[in-house]
Amino acid sequence: MSLVGKEILPFKAQAYKAGEDFFEVTEEKLKGHWSIVVFYPADFSFVCPTELEDVQDQLPELQKLGVEVFSVSTDTHFVHKAWHDHSDAISKITYTMIGDPSQQISRNFNVLDEEAGLAQRGTFIIDPDGVIQAVEINADGIGRDASTLIDKIKAAQYVRKNPGEVCPANWKEDEETLKPSLDLVGKI
Repeated sequence: MSLVGKEILPFKAQAYKAGEDFFEVTEEKLKGHWSIVVFYPADFSFVCPTELEDVQDQLPELQKLGVEVFSVSTDTHFVHKAWHDHSDAISKITYTMIGDPSQQISRNFNVLDEEAGLAQRGTFIIDPDGVIQAVEINADGIGRDASTLIDKIKAAQYVRKNPGEVCPANWKEDEETLKPSLDLVGKI
C-alpha cells in the first residue's frame, strides 16, 4: 500500500547530530517545513556511507529550498555517533541521524525488512503538513542518487503553491507546467 498522500504516523526516537547532545525526535520535528527522510540498512556497512555522504553533498542546495534532512536506520543513536566519529564519509554529515532500534519508524514508513530486522533503502519527501509527497525504495545493493531530490523537491513545492498545475516528466524549475483539463486529453 502506497504511503503517498498519507500523513506520517506518530513516533518517538533518540537522535544524533554532530556538535549536539543526543536528543529526542518525534514526527512533529518533520512538520512545519519540507523534510526528506532517508532510511538505510545499517551503520558501518558498504553502500550506506556512500549514500549518506551523497545526501550531505546535496544538503546546501536542499537547505536553500527550506528542506531538513533526516537519516534513519535500526541502529541506536549511540552507534550513529560512533560511526560519525570513525568514518571519513559519515564524519561530514551535519543533518540529524535518527536511531530506530524499536523498528517503529521503519514499520510506520513500510520499509522494515522483518526477516533481517533492518530498514530498506527508502527515501521520503514530506510536505510541511506532514504528508508524504514522494517515495523511492531501492533494493539493498542499489545506491541512490541524492541529486535527483533537488528537482523532486522543486516540483513538489511548485505543485503545492500552484493548485491545478502539474509538472511533466523531466520538469525543471521555470519550465512550462501543465493544467489538466478536457482540452489536453489525447493531445500530449
